Amino acid sequence: MAAAAHSLEPVLLGDRELAQISTLVRTKAGITLTPAKRPLIIARLQKRLRHLQLRSYADYMKVLESDSTGEELTSFLDALTTNHTYFFREEQHFELLATSVVPEWRKTQPSGPLKMWCAACSSGQEPYTIAMTLADMPAPPPYTMLASDLSTKVLEKASSGVYRMEDVRGLPLDLLKRHFERGVGAQHGLARVSAALRKNITYKQINLLEQGPGGPPFDVIFCRNVMIYFETDVQQRVVSMLERHLAPGGYLFVSHSESLNGVEHGLKWIAPAAYRKPPYA
Repeated sequence: MAAAAHSLEPVLLGDRELAQISTLVRTKAGITLTPAKRPLIIARLQKRLRHLQLRSYADYMKVLESDSTGEELTSFLDALTTNHTYFFREEQHFELLATSVVPEWRKTQPSGPLKMWCAACSSGQEPYTIAMTLADMPAPPPYTMLASDLSTKVLEKASSGVYRMEDVRGLPLDLLKRHFERGVGAQHGLARVSAALRKNITYKQINLLEQGPGGPPFDVIFCRNVMIYFETDVQQRVVSMLERHLAPGGYLFVSHSESLNGVEHGLKWIAPAAYRKPPYA
């Protein structure tokens, strides 16, 4: 007897369904899943099959195709996209933001807020690190920040600003005291980012392959540790979109593990994994 999807026995993933899943993920999220990722796909999607009480991936693909609300597609992408991050990851970029980018911005924009977009914010550590960096400057600039991700699951966590103590344990004690509230009672073992930092950040689901955020251009865009999952043609689409949303003189930060080599753009390299749009583009 074939094992039901709600049992603990994993459902077999055939080559045809593997190809369909890989194509859908690449089309919707730009991520390439090779056949070697079969075990990961099975591990990530088993909960969805059990939840929907399905016996095969063929049945699951039919559910995705007939889903007019897009809710199951969102759950599908949430399950298969990887979100790994931590506070002050690649901290050189935050030092550059405080010592170079903001002072340069002040010279040309004496009034109005610094407009920022954290374009792959995951569970929020990056936008909150940016907020802490700005808040700890001798003269903190006014700013607005859009933080976006494809995954609604991580956006919910990010907007709450609540983390386990082990997630913040590596941060300096004085920084923790300034910017976090320790949980008590039922919240013991948790820490929450202060309301003063949370208030300037707006969270929104955005698919970098389908749309930009709209609105005025940004002075600073962080889009780090996401393009490593894209092939060159998808990287080109994303970089072109990001460049369009940068204000003249604006800055783009990517990850140190990423490179814009092989991608056409009009940005100037200013530091490792940091680029600037010409001031009068």
